[in-house]
Amino acid sequence: MKILLCHTAYLQRGGEQKSFEEERQLLVAHGHQVIEYVRSNEELKNKNPLTSAQLTLWNRQASREVEQIIGKERPDVMHCTNTFPLISPSVCHTAHRHGVAVVQALRNYRLICPGTYLMRDGKPCNDCVGQAIPWPAVLHRCYRDSAAASAVVASMVVLHRALGTWQRKVDAFFSLTQFARQRFVEAGFPEDRTHVKYNCVYPDPGVGPGGGGYLVFVGRLSPEKGVATLLEAWASDQTLPALKIIGDGPLAENVRDAKNRDRRIEWLGELSPDQVLPIVGQADALLMPSVWYETFGRTIAEAFATGTPVVASRLGAMQELVEADKTGYLFEAGSSADLIQKVHAFNRLPVEAKQSMRAAARAAYEKNFTPEQNYQRLIEIYTIAQQRVSKRKHIQRSALSLKHRSTLVGIEQSETLPSTSPAKTT
Repeated sequence: MKILLCHTAYLQRGGEQKSFEEERQLLVAHGHQVIEYVRSNEELKNKNPLTSAQLTLWNRQASREVEQIIGKERPDVMHCTNTFPLISPSVCHTAHRHGVAVVQALRNYRLICPGTYLMRDGKPCNDCVGQAIPWPAVLHRCYRDSAAASAVVASMVVLHRALGTWQRKVDAFFSLTQFARQRFVEAGFPEDRTHVKYNCVYPDPGVGPGGGGYLVFVGRLSPEKGVATLLEAWASDQTLPALKIIGDGPLAENVRDAKNRDRRIEWLGELSPDQVLPIVGQADALLMPSVWYETFGRTIAEAFATGTPVVASRLGAMQELVEADKTGYLFEAGSSADLIQKVHAFNRLPVEAKQSMRAAARAAYEKNFTPEQNYQRLIEIYTIAQQRVSKRKHIQRSALSLKHRSTLVGIEQSETLPSTSPAKTT
């Protein structure tokens, strides 16, 4: 199979970039021919706001370039990871016009929430879900705390809903959990074409030893990740164990201040996956205190791959992935007090119970998050998309054939039917 992968890279590397690379590697490893069309948000640095807004809505250049790739390479499937903002959904129309199956990943909520996170003022928000015009996002300046920027993203959502991009130009979508899928279906995405495919951890890091005597947080240091909840818990309870924090972001100064005040806290900054996974594998547990509706929670799958239990917020995809009291614990999102309670509950477990939890975490990985399972599910979705294209082409051919036959019948009838003109009298 020949696959065209489309992706706009963010300025800061994150889960979507990892997923793009993993899926590319899996496809290549299984013998598929992969073509990439990749843009970077670095390009926006040299563009004025008006041009950036126009590109977000409809990028003619990207559409032309994708059309050239399709003409030259003839891919079977175009798989879009992230088209925002530089590629734009215009490429979906281009691929559809040329009979290429279009698959769109739903790795965040931007297509139903201009603010991306289904979150406002530190709490989950569904105000724009299902709205014909997501005006609350503009009113509350949900994207980059800017009414103008929020209006651009909202306009993109409205435009492509009006153009039928999601209803008619995309053959298959996939979200990362059932929870996320339900949010998109509630917002009007076609239920029969919105599928679920978990992320994977590739390559398999293997089971870690555990017993490191510390807990670990891995992720972007930003408000939606629950960094404030984490730091508040450690500031409130001096009996909590050592904590390693891995990542960088806008709340880095807060983390640095906490580390300087508390010897239990170690901030390791941004690390490569090869550096992160051994630390996670040796940790007693991984903490995921997010306060937004995570679409998946990649660090949960990574922790499970190393056999490390997870203490996570009881919210969104996290409560779907973590089985309470078996592969970890769930606490009330945003509650440092409940986080403290769950950490102590975990620490009080006997050694045998902790080992059992580690085994259950690894079993969850082997059941749901292996590279082979991810690859098979991805190919299933590609096949479903291709079948829809084949059905559409068959209908079009049938319609043309019927029109042709009708034309022939009309010609034959005009040649054989007697004249209905009035008889000439003499």
